[in-house]
Amino acid sequence: MRIPRTLALVLAGGQGSRLGCLTDARPKPTLPMGGTYRLIDIALSNLAHSHISHVGLVQQYLPHPLNEYVSGGRPWDLDRNHGGLLALPPFQGGHGEGFAEGNADALHRQREIIAAHDPEIVLVMSADHLYTMNFLDAITTHLDRDADLTIVTTQVDESAARYGVVTTDNAGSVTGFEYKPDEPTSNLVTTEVFLYRTQALLEALDTLHAEHGDLGDYGDHLVPWFVDHHTVVEHRHTTYWMDVGTIQSYWTANMQLVDGNGVSLDHPAWPIYSAQPQLSPARVEAGASVQESLLSTGCTVAGTVERSIIGTGAVVAAGASVERSVLLDGARVGPGATLVNCIVDAGAEVTGGSQRGSTDAITVIGADGLVAQREALDPDAVLPETP
Repeated sequence: MRIPRTLALVLAGGQGSRLGCLTDARPKPTLPMGGTYRLIDIALSNLAHSHISHVGLVQQYLPHPLNEYVSGGRPWDLDRNHGGLLALPPFQGGHGEGFAEGNADALHRQREIIAAHDPEIVLVMSADHLYTMNFLDAITTHLDRDADLTIVTTQVDESAARYGVVTTDNAGSVTGFEYKPDEPTSNLVTTEVFLYRTQALLEALDTLHAEHGDLGDYGDHLVPWFVDHHTVVEHRHTTYWMDVGTIQSYWTANMQLVDGNGVSLDHPAWPIYSAQPQLSPARVEAGASVQESLLSTGCTVAGTVERSIIGTGAVVAAGASVERSVLLDGARVGPGATLVNCIVDAGAEVTGGSQRGSTDAITVIGADGLVAQREALDPDAVLPETP
């Protein structure tokens, strides 16, 4: 197929406050996933496999670690002369200056960039979701239906109250949209992947800005306005998708990777590219016990690890026990310490011969090695025992 001129805007500027201390010192898109990957790898890899090479990275909160990590787009073949990766931080001077108040407002502040690129389609996505998707399939739906907006949708097993809930007819036309409703009418939600006809988007941004000023999030004004005034259709995503925006979903997504029930990060036909650090292979020392776990490069295990993810350069000392937990880069668990259902922030040192965490909650240990927060485990997110 002819790929229409497409500008992809990856919204990577949110603070990720629902993740607590895990995003105090890093932007959410750089949060480790599966040990050696980062969340931003997912969006950029899907774009690379979909042959979309004009990509804007919309930034705001702590942009420097993200820019350092993406390295100009080289791991995803986006460091090129024509197109490539463009960092879009907040700015002063000109149209749309200053900090955005929501993802739709962020689009309005990039209006001049969108117009200058003159794409046929503006593909908008978030940088904090876990999935694999060929965007060319969604583009085909968009073109075949002559849509002004195509919403990529999926069905969730949990309550849809924290999502944008979509209503469709039998033909796949979107007939209704509710943003984070208290009582969702269905479990069909947006994946926060949107394909806009460019001229329709620019006109909507101008109209809504004149009416409301700051546009807030996509569900406040932008998408409802399209549903009321334009042709809006859905493209259904039927495989794995996870919004990794909470402590619960972050832990669950990592545990699903351990159990083999999550997204595939190493499929031969669709590998997830990453700016992985150049470290030595994982080391498992004599006397260690490792079962059903993922060990990242540069880590050392001398203790007991069960159904966990050990991040790059992390250490589990002899006499330590780590169960159903996630250790981020450089975390160290000392002798006698036991972790159950924990997330340990990068660089933390957990010392002392006591247990942190429990089977009925998720415990987050901050970079200072102390318990930062504890959330009761959502019964709907408890993973089935593997046979």
